[in-house]
Order: sequence, then structure tokens, then C-alpha cells
Amino acid sequence: MGLSREIRPGVFSVGVIDWDRRLFDELIPLPDGTSYNAYVVIGSEKTALIDAADPPFAEALLANLETLGLDRLDYVVASHAEQDHSGAILAVLDRFPMAKVVCTPRCQELLIEHLKIPTEKFATAEDRATLSLGEKTLEFFYTPWVHWPETMSTYLREDEILFSCDFFGSHFATSDLFADRRIVYEPAKRYYAEIMMPFRAIIRKNLEIVDSLSIKMIAPSHGPIHSDPSFIVDAYRDWSSEDVKNEVVIPFVSMHGSTKLMVDYLVDGLMARGIGVKRFDISASDVGKMAEALVDAATLVLGTCTVLAGPHPNAATVAFLANALRPKTRFASVIGSYGWGGKTVKVIQDMMPLLKVEMIEPVLAKGLPTEEDYQALDRLADEILKKHQQLGIA
Repeated sequence: MGLSREIRPGVFSVGVIDWDRRLFDELIPLPDGTSYNAYVVIGSEKTALIDAADPPFAEALLANLETLGLDRLDYVVASHAEQDHSGAILAVLDRFPMAKVVCTPRCQELLIEHLKIPTEKFATAEDRATLSLGEKTLEFFYTPWVHWPETMSTYLREDEILFSCDFFGSHFATSDLFADRRIVYEPAKRYYAEIMMPFRAIIRKNLEIVDSLSIKMIAPSHGPIHSDPSFIVDAYRDWSSEDVKNEVVIPFVSMHGSTKLMVDYLVDGLMARGIGVKRFDISASDVGKMAEALVDAATLVLGTCTVLAGPHPNAATVAFLANALRPKTRFASVIGSYGWGGKTVKVIQDMMPLLKVEMIEPVLAKGLPTEEDYQALDRLADEILKKHQQLGIA
């Protein structure tokens, strides 16, 4: 049994909800599941499918298409080559062999490489090209690095709908076709943090494209549709800006309790100084929540015990992810304990070359922290406050 839902006359949602998926790319936790959104636009002359679904959901996608009673499909618009969007295209082409795949030239290369779609199946689209379906017109906009280099968005002129692919999406399984801003804000921010944050500067340029269009609706490839597009566009404008908040993110790992004592003392000290704190025990925390916290925070303090003269592997993983995600964080420091020595701070600094931060003097204790170590943590809290005040956020 399939399901299709009308968005506007002649425009249908035919995607699939993945209620049970809990991990994406073998890395990103999905506490709320996800969806693989696909849309059908039926014109007076031609019909187009915009995006497909993850390969295991190919039959579900085809069942949804069957509910529309289509006798032909002329185009499959491939916004992005990643398999959660494109993986079911082969099944669609098998069902509708006359359909052409419309995508950017770079996307064509990737789809041939990843899915072995024959070259003759493609009709590449240039930036700002249009495709008439009759009384409905699709216009294609290159929106690279949201979040692959070949990504494009599709604008339905007559209905003023932007099919934005991963741009403005959320990993959020819901029966609601349209987004409730009170519910979707956090999943959307988390999605931005995990996937979009490394490309802040490019996102700002892509927002200029969005600003140039009259948009009544944004239909992403994951999560519910935004019937109030200004809500999600304004959120992206905020998240991708260089503005930071009076917040410190403290991920930490502690083997024997010494580092935890230091973290708890610093947390109290920062709070006493009016600074917001987001504290994460790395061994038990959701990586996505940590990434979300880094979207706005002015400072990152990584707490770690020492393992074989370097940081604990879990702390090293956080340093690696922070370097990959490249948040707009301005300052960073390291606190923790060691048994006999090591190069923890240098190893962590060397792991974060892409994180453009000013390093604040670290605080490392030998064994249990002493009164002198606690005084050093007070000085660290004072220095963080001073830095935040200089930015005008504290």
C-alpha cells in the first residue's frame, strides 16, 4: 500500500518515512529517525519526480508513485548523488524506462560512478536553466556544498516552492507533512550542526540565492516541509553567521575521577560568572548534541585524562570532529589530569588545525587536583569571561 499527499494542485509528496533508523553514515545518531523525501510535479505536458529514496526503500517509493496512477514519468531530478537521495533511481528507471535523469554535470559523473546509471539516461542542467512541464516550470539553481559539491535546488516557479535537497532539512520522522516550528527547530539545528556547519561561508552565499526568490514553501529532502520559509531561512542565517553566544561547551572524559572534579569546578565557576555552560560526558553523550551545542558557543574546553602520554581516545575523537565541523567558536582550552607526564595539549592542538581559535592557557593536574590547580581553574574562568566581554557577549 502506498501513500502520496498533495502539497499544492499537481504537486505531491511521495517520499518515505524511516521511523526506525538510529544511525546515519555509521556515525550520526538519529534519535528521531528520518525521512527520504521525494516529490512529483505534474504539468499539462510532462511529469517530473524530484529525488528518490534510500535503496532499501525503493519498493516503498514505487508504491507511493503507483497511488498517483502515472502512466509515464518524463524526468527524475537528481538534486544530490548521495545514496539516501539517489539510491532508488535505478528502480524508478526500471519502472519508467523513458524517464531522463536531470542533474548537474558533476552529479552525473557521481551517479555514473556510484550507481552505474548509463550515460544516455542523463540530461544535464546548467545553473539557472529551466524545464517546462507545461503550465509548470522548474528552474535549477546550483547550491554547492550543502553539502556535496554537485548539489542543486529546484524552484517551481508557478507555485513558488523551493525543493532544497539537504539544505534546510532535518533528520526527523513525523507523520506531519508540514513543520511545526516549535518541534522542528532543534532537529533542524542538529542537522545543520552535523552536516552543514563546515560550509558556513558557502551557505551564506547560497542564502543569497534563496533571498532572490519569492518562496511560499521550502520542501527539503529530509524532514517536514516548511510552509513558513522565513522561519528556517532566518535560523540558517543566524547559525551560519559569525556571531557567537556567551556559552562554553565542555566535553570531557575521566577515568578515575580527577578530570571530572576539575570539570565540575570549572562549570560552577563559569556559571557564577554568568556564562552559559553545556557539559557533556563523552562516554555517554550523543555526538549530535555536542555538535549542536558548538553551533553558537564562543568557547570550547576539552576535558581529558591522559592515556599513554596523550589524550584519551574519546577526547581525541571529539577534537577530530570539532576540527571537521569547524564551528565558529573563538576560544579553546584543555583541562585534565595525568599520571606521570605526556603531550596531551600539543596532540589536541595538532588535531584541530582547521578550528580557528585562540588557545587559552590549559590547566593540567598531576593526579588529584590540588588547591593550586583549582586556583588555575578560577583564572581560566576569569580569562574566558574577559574574552567574552571583549566580544561584547558577556
